[in-house]
Amino acid sequence: MRILAGMGAWLLGAGTATAGSLLAVSLLGQSIADSQAQQLTAAAVSRALADESQETSPAGRQAASLPVTSSSPVGRTATARPAVAPPAGATVTPSPAPAASPPPASPSPATPDGTVLTSQGGTVLAECRQAGAYLVSWSPTQGYEATSVIRGPAATARVVFVSDANSVTMTVSCPAGATGAPVASSTIQSQGGGRTDE
Repeated sequence: MRILAGMGAWLLGAGTATAGSLLAVSLLGQSIADSQAQQLTAAAVSRALADESQETSPAGRQAASLPVTSSSPVGRTATARPAVAPPAGATVTPSPAPAASPPPASPSPATPDGTVLTSQGGTVLAECRQAGAYLVSWSPTQGYEATSVIRGPAATARVVFVSDANSVTMTVSCPAGATGAPVASSTIQSQGGGRTDE
C-alpha cells in the first residue's frame, strides 16, 4: 500500500512538473512571436512620417494609429499597435536619395594630325613642322615591309617599302614651310635594277 501511495505521489509530481514546463515554453513562444510581429516595414514608417508632417496645426496634433500586421514564424497575426510619434516640436528629415551617377562619357575618336600620302609600297601620315617634314606613322601594303626610315623632322623624311619584286622609296618634304602641307615623291626600283619615279 505504501509503495502504491509513493508511486502515485511520484507520478503526480512528475505530471505537474511536465505541465508547468509546457506552459512556460508556450508562454515564451508567444512572447517571442509578439516581439517579432512588432517590426515595422519601410512603407509603414514612410506613411507615419508623411502623416506627422501633415499634422502641423495645434488642433491636429494627435498621434495617428497605424495598423501593422505581419505573420510570425508560428502563423499568428499580430494585433494592431499604435505608431510612436516623435515629440512635439521635433522635425523629422528624411534621408536624401542617393544621386544617380552620370553615365561615363564615350571617348571621342582620335583625329591624327597630318596628311595621308600613299604609294604602291605603303602609306605614310606626315606633317610639316618648323624643322621640316616629319613622319607621324607609316604602314606598308601587304607583301611589303618598311625599312630605312628617316622620320625627321628634316628637310626630307623618307621610308623605303621593300617586297620580293621591288622597293618603293617615299620621300616627303614641305616646300611651303611649317604652315603648308607635306608632299611626297616615290621611286620604284625593281630587284633587277630598273627604276621608275612616281
